[in-house]
Amino acid sequence: MDSRVLRNSQIIILGVCIAGATIVSSIILSKGFIRIMKMTKEVITVTGSANRQITSDSVSWSASVAVRDPDLAKASKQLAAHFAKLKQYLLAHGVKESELTVYQVVLQKLYKKDEHGNDTNEFLEYALTQNIEVHSADVAGVTRVSREITELIDQGIEVASAAPSYFYRNLDSLKVEMLAQATENAKQRAAQMAGAAGNHIGLMRSAKMGVFQITPVTSTEVSDYGVNDTASQEKKVTAVVTASFAIE
Repeated sequence: MDSRVLRNSQIIILGVCIAGATIVSSIILSKGFIRIMKMTKEVITVTGSANRQITSDSVSWSASVAVRDPDLAKASKQLAAHFAKLKQYLLAHGVKESELTVYQVVLQKLYKKDEHGNDTNEFLEYALTQNIEVHSADVAGVTRVSREITELIDQGIEVASAAPSYFYRNLDSLKVEMLAQATENAKQRAAQMAGAAGNHIGLMRSAKMGVFQITPVTSTEVSDYGVNDTASQEKKVTAVVTASFAIE
């Protein structure tokens, strides 16, 4: 065979081999790309939740006394006496000195009103108010005092009692624990849904924490910004996590 013909044949065979290898490589790469795309697109997104009932272990409550008199010196003296009785009442009913926060006196000038309910320039009297606040772990004791403090009214003391606010001091650590539980719940839900279609879930692709809902035990209230109930001693904490898992 002529050497030139032989050389051309070898070139043709080499070209065919290269072309074949290129086609095979393209097929392999295409399959890999398709597989990667499927792994990217084939996910299941679910919402998991965790609930926990808690009992408040601290309380915040405030009370105030008020007096009115045209004579400022007399009003100030009377307020001091009434406030001393208020503080004495609290200490006598189990509130500790270290649990008290005393606020400054608030002074207001009151004027007579006209027939339309607007202030005139005619001075009427001074109104003095002083507030005291209690922060305590004795939830039951402070709650009881907040209800009974109006007994001082019988002694001629104008006392006002605010509604107690109830808190749970270990809420931050509880939230971390509940987020883990909500994530596990999301994984279980995803596995059940994928299993119903004959599939399995793989790695978690993403997770987003929802807001916490802290509500009274019997409440069904939900807010996009979260609920933080302080009026109830018994509360329900709900944590929500939205997670996406790969489907295999």
